This record gives sequence, structure tokens and C-alpha cells, in this order.
Amino acid sequence: MSIKSRKESRRNKIKMSIRKKVFGSAERPRLTVFRSNSEIYAQIINDVEGRTIVATSSMNKEIAGQKVTKIQQAALVGKQIAALAVEAGLSTVVFDRNGYLYHGRVKSLAEAAREGGLIF
Repeated sequence: MSIKSRKESRRNKIKMSIRKKVFGSAERPRLTVFRSNSEIYAQIINDVEGRTIVATSSMNKEIAGQKVTKIQQAALVGKQIAALAVEAGLSTVVFDRNGYLYHGRVKSLAEAAREGGLIF
């Protein structure tokens, strides 16, 4: 078994155990994070309807044009997702770290979203 598949299967196990507990409703949707090697994505999902309410990523023009580190980039995405959520009338969410450790870019995004006005 390669290292990549071991890491992937480990993250999927953690992800499934988190998803058993974390569920997004209309009143309190789920803020989920996906990070690749170069980008970071965030979306707020209503799991009852199976619908994405708002989404953003580091590939947006406002963020992609800036020369910043990946942690600072994640913070910009967090601020932007919080602004979009407040604009859509959301204030409280459930945070889904998607199997990633709450560290580095994921933590930076979460803290910036809290500063932007989201409660979780």
C-alpha cells in the first residue's frame, strides 16, 4: 500500500466519523473545507435539501491576484465566506474540517470566518 493511499484512507475514516456527528440544517448549515496542495475551498451546505448555499475558494479573482502565503490565503477565503454567509442571512454554522487536522490553513480559515461574523 502506497503512502498516498494510506494517508487518503486515514483521512476518509476521520471524515466519515466527523460526518456521522456533523449535519447541516436550514437554521444551522454546515461550513465545509477542502484543501488541495495549492488551493483551499469553502462552502456552506444545507444537508436537508442537499444544496450549497454559498461557496468560495482561493481561485477567486480578488484572492488569486494577491501575493500571499497559503495560510494568509486561507484567512482571506474565511473572511470572504463569512461575508457571503452574512449577506445570505446566515449567522450560525456547523464547522466540518473534512478529515483535516484543525491546524495551519484549516485553522486560519476557521478563525477568519469567526472574525467575519460567523458563529460556530
